[in-house]
Amino acid sequence: MKVLVTGAQGQLGKDVVSIFKGSKQDVLGCGRNELDIINLEQCHKIIKEYQPDCIIHCAAYTAVDAAESDSDQAYQINAIGTRNLAIAAESVGSKLIYISSDYVFNGQSEYPYVEYDRTDPQSVYGKSKLAGEILTQTLCSKWFIVRTSWAFGLNGNNFVKTMLRLGQDRTSLQVVHDQKGSPTFTIDLASFLLELADTEKYGIYHASNQGECTWYEFTQAIFEEARKELGLPIKAELSPCTTDQFPRPAPRPANSVLEHMSIRTNGFADLPHWQDALKRFIMKIKDDPKLY
Repeated sequence: MKVLVTGAQGQLGKDVVSIFKGSKQDVLGCGRNELDIINLEQCHKIIKEYQPDCIIHCAAYTAVDAAESDSDQAYQINAIGTRNLAIAAESVGSKLIYISSDYVFNGQSEYPYVEYDRTDPQSVYGKSKLAGEILTQTLCSKWFIVRTSWAFGLNGNNFVKTMLRLGQDRTSLQVVHDQKGSPTFTIDLASFLLELADTEKYGIYHASNQGECTWYEFTQAIFEEARKELGLPIKAELSPCTTDQFPRPAPRPANSVLEHMSIRTNGFADLPHWQDALKRFIMKIKDDPKLY
């Protein structure tokens, strides 16, 4: 299978390239220097030359707060860039996997979100990601939309690495306890994408690690693993706080938990529990202090 990966230098993109190459796929990883997704002509040119069987679209504008004051850029990347890839994919008969977000929902449900629940994004970022979903479905006939949440991985910055650093640097730390979701290890997500890409089971999927927690509970688990497996001198005294105590430009969903109905009904194996994923992440960084 010939696979083109956008955002190949990003947190998820690097793992997607690695996982797919490890399974002997022919992979073309494109960062922004290799493929400017907001340039339609360039998308056509590179995709026509490579003739991929599948495009995995990881590139995205993900600065949630900055998007509130930079909406044009958010839409240019998340909507227009996705439109360009969808058109180019369709012109060569390629499948397109668009990576989307829990932010397409309003976060006010009492229950985990299933794939066909009504979308109602509250932030510019969420609205721009939903625009990408709509354009993918409208312009491409072989599409997968994969919504994920709370991603963490070995590459780039993420919540786990930030907490490992703050836990050592600070004597006290407050973390939000009224937002819940499902953390997602990018290696587990990339492995699911590998399985998905080789099928024609098109549609919308929710793919996060199983289980749920608040950011405060996630931090408790991170500190526990860091002390036990890494021997880190975590000195920060952890305490819970509310979202209102830390106002941000973009609203955060109170409930980001994703239900994996499409994974089950399409016969795929579900992703592991987030606590198992966190343990494996910690073990992978154990021998490389640069990663934390």
